[in-house]
Amino acid sequence: MTSARPTIVDVAKLAGVAISSASAALNDQKGVSTETRVRVREAADSLNYVPSLRGRSLSSKRAFSIGLIVERDFTILEADPFFSAFIGGVEESLAPHGYALLLQIVDDEALNVTRHVELVDSRRVDGIILSELRADDARIPAFEARDTPVVGINPGQGFPFPAVHQDGGAAISALIVHLVELGHTRIAHVSGPAGYVHSRERLEAWKSAMLASGLSPDLIVESDFTHEGGLRAADSLLADDSRPTAVFCANDLMAIGFMNKAMELGYRVPEDISIAGFDGISLGVYVRPTLTTIVTNPHLLGKEAARLLLEAIDGAEAGDAVIEPATFAPRGSSGRGAVPRTPRP
Repeated sequence: MTSARPTIVDVAKLAGVAISSASAALNDQKGVSTETRVRVREAADSLNYVPSLRGRSLSSKRAFSIGLIVERDFTILEADPFFSAFIGGVEESLAPHGYALLLQIVDDEALNVTRHVELVDSRRVDGIILSELRADDARIPAFEARDTPVVGINPGQGFPFPAVHQDGGAAISALIVHLVELGHTRIAHVSGPAGYVHSRERLEAWKSAMLASGLSPDLIVESDFTHEGGLRAADSLLADDSRPTAVFCANDLMAIGFMNKAMELGYRVPEDISIAGFDGISLGVYVRPTLTTIVTNPHLLGKEAARLLLEAIDGAEAGDAVIEPATFAPRGSSGRGAVPRTPRP
């Protein structure tokens, strides 16, 4: 029969102190001497004492968890490796501090706001990571009215909380220069939903790069960051002879969907049309041809966001974190521009 798990009562008894003193010593609270703190910790180590999460929460008035809510279809985590890499980075920062990630997925904007507020008001989390921010995001005023630590991911100007930033503009400019040097003059953009800050930033970076190369940024299709959205965008942009010879999609899933549909319609990639994405997900290396893309670092974004949030939870004045800019990765899906041709039947 296994022995009972040691409790704070056992620790206090072995250390020869009151239970309240043992609890204060183990939770780094004031009111105990250095000598008592050392004696209690030695007693805890000798008993292999592991404090319960419930006990830690009661004594410190913390939940020891942070919240992340993703607003996408419920299948998104299995379809998009970006989020798994981001969550891995978050967990890397949380694990050494005994914190847990409370992850939820919603498929509705109003529900997104409601769930965030419920998490905080119910005290189920000590802080929130805000991802996929909108230009007019209703979550921001909701949290400004609450004393809750918040960290944002690539927000727009005027964001009132600490944030993690990774610039993608220079890499998008390098992509357009690459395509122009290959002879492309009709370069389309498949954007994400217009309300998202990162959709607008990628769109504006594409427009600026096009204008800098003397090209007209007039071929734009709005989509939804999914593989299916890329399929629909291909149907739209490849419908007639005025089609582009190159396409930049606002994420890799749409780019892969676009590439699959283009080949299904009889176009060769990159001989007839070049295709590029954004994110640098691992799947882009395994498709054929390999996907030209902008490589970001979702793992580091998540790791830095969780680090900043833990600092804010501990009462520190957390500032913004800026990680290395995204980089341009030319691969097999981009090639020399060709005269548009009718696809094979």
